[in-house]
Amino acid sequence: MSTEVLVLTGPESSGKTTLARQLSHHWGAPLVSEVAREYLGGKQSYRRSDLLEIARQQRELEQSHLAQSPDRLICDTDLLVIMIWSEVKYGQCDPWIYSAFEEDLEEKSASRFYYLCDCNIPWQADPLRENPDDRGELFDLYLQKLKAYELSYSVVEGTIQERLQRALGSSVS
Repeated sequence: MSTEVLVLTGPESSGKTTLARQLSHHWGAPLVSEVAREYLGGKQSYRRSDLLEIARQQRELEQSHLAQSPDRLICDTDLLVIMIWSEVKYGQCDPWIYSAFEEDLEEKSASRFYYLCDCNIPWQADPLRENPDDRGELFDLYLQKLKAYELSYSVVEGTIQERLQRALGSSVS
């Protein structure tokens, strides 16, 4: 049996966590939280090496959920977010993140579908967010990566409730 992995992706403050929680609740599916929130929670700053550690922990958390063989798994983020952020912030990404991401895409026991959250909602400041002014550019980078990797995705936009309805209407099953 294959697990349907539904991944929320997109720029900062685009509603990923809200939609991930809504989908998890709606389907009663396990939710893989965003590791970066806890990892960076008490830090004043971070380095490129922190992104590699976050990526390793994020992947480990997802794999531990997949080991339970759920029918459906909701991921508040995945390595794509860390890959793009690393490229934007540092101009490069650790090779391990690329290879782990590509391995995850090839995993036969799970099919992935991405919800790309549009950034046309109000910015909500928080200590971990850095880019209130270039979310449109970041959205375009996510769209480019999804297309380059030929990933199945749907753009979700509108109000919180409209996003949920669009996501439910575009899910693969």
